Amino acid sequence: MPIQSIRLFGDPVLTTPALEVSVFDKELRTLVSDLTETMHDAPGAGLAAPQIGVSLRVFVWDVDDNLGHLINPTLDLSSDMQDGEEGCLSFPGLLYETPRAMRAVAKGFNMHGEPVTIEGSELLARCLQHETDHLDGIVFIDRLVTEERKRAMADIRNSDWFGSAIQSGLEPRIKISPHTTNGLGF
Repeated sequence: MPIQSIRLFGDPVLTTPALEVSVFDKELRTLVSDLTETMHDAPGAGLAAPQIGVSLRVFVWDVDDNLGHLINPTLDLSSDMQDGEEGCLSFPGLLYETPRAMRAVAKGFNMHGEPVTIEGSELLARCLQHETDHLDGIVFIDRLVTEERKRAMADIRNSDWFGSAIQSGLEPRIKISPHTTNGLGF
C-alpha cells in the first residue's frame, strides 16, 4: 500500500479518457488501496486513478466521513446547480468557484465487481462529478466560466509546480467538456 506520486496539470494522462476496468482482481484492490492511502496523505477529498498515472476508470473519495470507491462510474445529475470553491490535487494550491449539479447519482462497481449506487448532494455530489470528470479526461478548470478560466491559466503559468512540469516536457491541454455545462463553459 505505497503512497503514489500525484500527476500535475500538464501530464497527458490527465486529459486522456481512462479505460474501462474489465478484471476485478487483487491488482485492482491494490490500486484502490493505493489511491485511498495517497488521497489521505495528500490530503484530499477524492482521487482518480489517472492522477497517479493509471489510466483506468477508478476513483476513491472521503467526504464527511463517507469513504468509498467506484469503478466504471456513470452519473445522473440533477438540473439544480450549486456554486462552490473547488480545487484539485493535480493543481496544488489553486481554488476556483466551479459550477456543479447539486445532486448526483453514481452507478458503477466496487472492487469485487458488485454493482453499487452512490447518491450524494452538495460536497459529495461535487466530488463524484469531479472524479468522474478525471476518468473522462476532463479537469475542473474545463468547467469554469471564461473569465475564471483565463485567471486560472494565468495562476497555473505563475505557479512553481507548473514550471517544473514544463521543464519536464509536459504541455497543458484544455479539452472541451463532453457534458452539459448549462452555458457555463465551452
